[in-house]
Amino acid sequence: MKKIIYVMVNLLITAVLIGGCQKEEDINNNQPSSGPYIANYEVAKNDLLRNIPKQYIDLARTTLHIAYQHTSHGTHVSRGMFGLQDFKNGDDALFGINNKSPENGKLDFNDNVIAGYAAAGEDASDLSRNETAFIQATRNFLDDPANSEINVIMWSWCDITGHNVSQNYLPGMDVLISEYGFGGSKIGTGQGQRQNPVTFIFMTGHANVNDNVGAGKPKDQAELIINHCNANKQFCLDYYSIDTHDMDDNYWGDTGDDGNSFDYGGNFYKDWQDSSVKNVLWYENKEYPNGDVIYGAHNTQHITANRKAYAMWWILAKIAGWDGN
Repeated sequence: MKKIIYVMVNLLITAVLIGGCQKEEDINNNQPSSGPYIANYEVAKNDLLRNIPKQYIDLARTTLHIAYQHTSHGTHVSRGMFGLQDFKNGDDALFGINNKSPENGKLDFNDNVIAGYAAAGEDASDLSRNETAFIQATRNFLDDPANSEINVIMWSWCDITGHNVSQNYLPGMDVLISEYGFGGSKIGTGQGQRQNPVTFIFMTGHANVNDNVGAGKPKDQAELIINHCNANKQFCLDYYSIDTHDMDDNYWGDTGDDGNSFDYGGNFYKDWQDSSVKNVLWYENKEYPNGDVIYGAHNTQHITANRKAYAMWWILAKIAGWDGN
């Protein structure tokens, strides 16, 4: 009996160690974790971020290599992430991040590095400039051996209004996933292939003041993207949801990307910031790691970018294997 118990205990310990010690090669060779897939207002919260098991934040920070392409509105993510490491004691280690200068133990974040790979004559500075230029720019970027470690790609919109998401953006992302995603045609060890598969993060567009509803408008476009991501088990950072929900989860359909709503009667994010304690409930965003304090572009408060940074880390933890519970 003692021998049986001893064997069972050892098997249990082995199982725990294997389950709790996912490595970089696992991330690069396994499918992303199960749903939920949409990083919306419900997950864009500091309290939720702090409840993510530390092992997945650590794993994301030390094994993910991100390339993020955007123009001004996209700074909500990058400036929020650059400031987060200065929020609370220990965050400099937990959410440590670099920008284009890899450092051991810090998230390898490469801001605005894909546009230069655009095909001749095309503008690939963000998704809004040319609806299909991002496809070849991403291919050129990932095919460059200098970018062989990149395993996460995200593109941002300037203004999503009027763009043909269903015919251009979604099929374009699907093509890239079929080529560079897990099991993709360009993943392997042969000539012209890359070893590390890539997780592509989708994004909805920011909200526009009193102009969100209707065909081709931000709300309609967000629904198309979210439905696509849920159906195809792809991650999405939901800008529109975060822009239009206040800190009490109320929806303001006429708001813009600064928390400014006529129906609310002002700016719900600025009001919350002004009534809350800095470095306890919110933090100042940064232009770059350890850089100057700055709002996200087009913002007059820090909360929008704070929340989009929380949402981004939620996605990264999911990519690292967290089940979301």
